[in-house]
This record gives sequence, C-alpha cells and structure tokens, in this order.
Amino acid sequence: MQIRPRRSVLYMPGSNARALEKAKSLPADALILDLEDAVAPEAKAAARDLVGQAVRGRAYGHREVVIRINGLDTPWGAADLRAAAAVSADAILLPKASAGADIARARAALIEAGAPSTPLWAMIETPLAILNLGDIVAATRQPATRLTCLVLGTNDLVKETRADLSSDRTPAQYWLSATLTAARAGGLDALDGVYNDIKDAEGFRAECLFGRRLGFDGKTLIHPDQIAIANSVFAPQEAEIASARRIIAAFEQPENKGKGVIVADGRMLELMHADIARRTLLIAAAIARTESR
Repeated sequence: MQIRPRRSVLYMPGSNARALEKAKSLPADALILDLEDAVAPEAKAAARDLVGQAVRGRAYGHREVVIRINGLDTPWGAADLRAAAAVSADAILLPKASAGADIARARAALIEAGAPSTPLWAMIETPLAILNLGDIVAATRQPATRLTCLVLGTNDLVKETRADLSSDRTPAQYWLSATLTAARAGGLDALDGVYNDIKDAEGFRAECLFGRRLGFDGKTLIHPDQIAIANSVFAPQEAEIASARRIIAAFEQPENKGKGVIVADGRMLELMHADIARRTLLIAAAIARTESR
C-alpha cells in the first residue's frame, strides 16, 4: 500500500510569484496553487501562465503540487484545466463540485487534453454537494475516474448556510462527518477546511485535533505559520506508533498465527486492529521519508 502524507495542504495564490517561490522551501506536505478565489478576474490568464511555469520547473521537491482551477462553467476553467494537464500537476482541484456529473465532465476534459491519468480532487463547498456526496463519490467506481481526495470548503459552506462557527464547530458537524464518511466509502482521502484566524495558534491546534479525531487526513491551510501544528497533529504520535508495533508483533507470535481474535496489551484485538496498526506504521514511515529529504 502506497500512502502519501497530506497533513498540511497550503493554499498559495497563483498570481503571486514571490509566494510561489517561497513555497519551494516550506515544509508542507502539499501545495494548492490557486487560480480561483485568490486571483482577480483580470489576473486569471497571467496567473495561469505563472503557475504553469512554476510547476513545469519541478522545483517543489517532495511536495505534492495541486492546481485549483476555476470552475468549468466559468470563462477560465477549460483553459486552466488544459494548462494544469500540460504541466503534469500531481492533481487538479475542481472547485464547487456539486454532483457526480461534475466529476465526469472534468474527467472527460482531461481525457480530451491527453492527460487521462491526472488525479482529480474535488472541493465540497456547497449545500448541494453535501446532499450529493454519494453521487460524487460514486464516480470513483468508474474505471476512468481518478478522483482521489475530497477537500472541504468550510468558508463557502458558512456563507451558503448562514451557519455561525464563531464559538465552536457544532453547526459544521454534519458537513464534516458526511464528507469524511463519503470519502472513506469511496476509498478517498479527506482534508478539513481552513482556519481563518492565523494569529490564534491554540485555536488552530484545537481545530486540527478535532479534525483528526473525526478521521481527516490533514487540514487545508492559508498561512505558512500553520504548517508545523498541522504536521504535528496529523502525524501518528510516538505512543500510537509503539502501540501499533506491539499489536503487529502480537499477531505474529507463533501461538497467534491464523487467529482472528487475540488478547494482547490487556485488550481484545481483532484482525482489523492489525490492519489499523499497519496503516499507522506506513504513514509514519512515509512522513519520515518526507522529512528526511
């Protein structure tokens, strides 16, 4: 099983050459080079060229490089997708995906652009998307569809629903859990939305911990200062790694070979616990390889 860490996924404005350059040295697991919300209409074409040049240079090292295009129903979306495909971005992030048909349309456009193997990520940022999560994830059952990750757009959902998240995330619980559950049903990764108060480190840490407890793979970020906390919270902790090793070792004991249930560490353990433990070690090893580069 190949696992790619996505603990910290940082949005970078595609129209800002200085930001694109700085991103080459940041310890984020992934970068979203944004051609959509972060770019004014009059700067869209220039940003597309700037991002294309940056990605073509292959200077981002181990970082996963994702290009967020404009919607395919906008004047810029089709050209964005062709440009992202041409430079072989690691993935293309489709904004405001609201149904499986949106995924199919983007996939068809990628095939036409000669890049059928380019993975798609989908933004879940509208009430309709939440209602249609099953339809969106059903696209993964089509062999030609390479949807690999769902990204929550909590700011847009707040705007559309008029929810108030100023005191806690209770009003967002449904969006978060539904998106996470749908992602897992489709074998996809899932990324939590952004935290807007870049000076509130403790609030950010608490939101990361909340997202990790729900099961998210990582968090989308809007500032480099948020990277270290996200990397720490969404990585397996030392105690988790030690426990995972003990669980696997227990199942590998001669007296436990072939057993579906054993007792170890004072716990009743099933084979699924060994599967969880193996994934913990795989993600820890993947992080270690990333951080050694």
